[in-house]
Amino acid sequence: MDLFEKPKEECLQVPDAELLLWRHAGLGDDEALLRQLIEETPWRSESITLWGKTCPQPRLIAWYGDDGISYTYSGTTLHALPWMPTLLAIKNRVEELSGAAYNSVLVNYYRDERDSMGFHADDEPELGPLPTIASVSLGEPRTFVLRHRRRKDVANVKLELPSGSLLVMRGATQANWKHAILKRSKPCGPRINLTFRRIVDPGLRADA
Repeated sequence: MDLFEKPKEECLQVPDAELLLWRHAGLGDDEALLRQLIEETPWRSESITLWGKTCPQPRLIAWYGDDGISYTYSGTTLHALPWMPTLLAIKNRVEELSGAAYNSVLVNYYRDERDSMGFHADDEPELGPLPTIASVSLGEPRTFVLRHRRRKDVANVKLELPSGSLLVMRGATQANWKHAILKRSKPCGPRINLTFRRIVDPGLRADA
């Protein structure tokens, strides 16, 4: 993977949050990475349970991480697959830019405009009280929407995340905001999202 000079970091002015954005994270050939991950990842179609109702997730996923790492959210427990070299190379770049260390990544595959991610916060107990989440986007740009969890006076934030970008959410962001990738009305191509995180206590369960 070819890595370039350290790219420009943007500190986004969002109330009650710490958001950093690199529109070009210097990951190498974005299109080649997208194709490789689509072809080589053992994608899974999972169901989630929300408010007592079980339904299929509108996207495909895979979970990678250090040996023994597992992650539970919305009634689903994922056991980490061993790191692929490509993912390790991306992780190293993300760690270099964000100044944080990660031991796992959730890989989301949005196949077309019908795939989505509903509003949620990455605030499971095993992530710790102030988690840092690093989100890499590859492929079709999609709109990342943030909604404040309590303040009605704060408008939603919408970010168009281009291919090859890195968005880092840290500090109290997860405590104060939920985020989503909504369905689109017009056709669009595939997108892969890599959300790197650090499981600080694998013994905790999000649904305990």
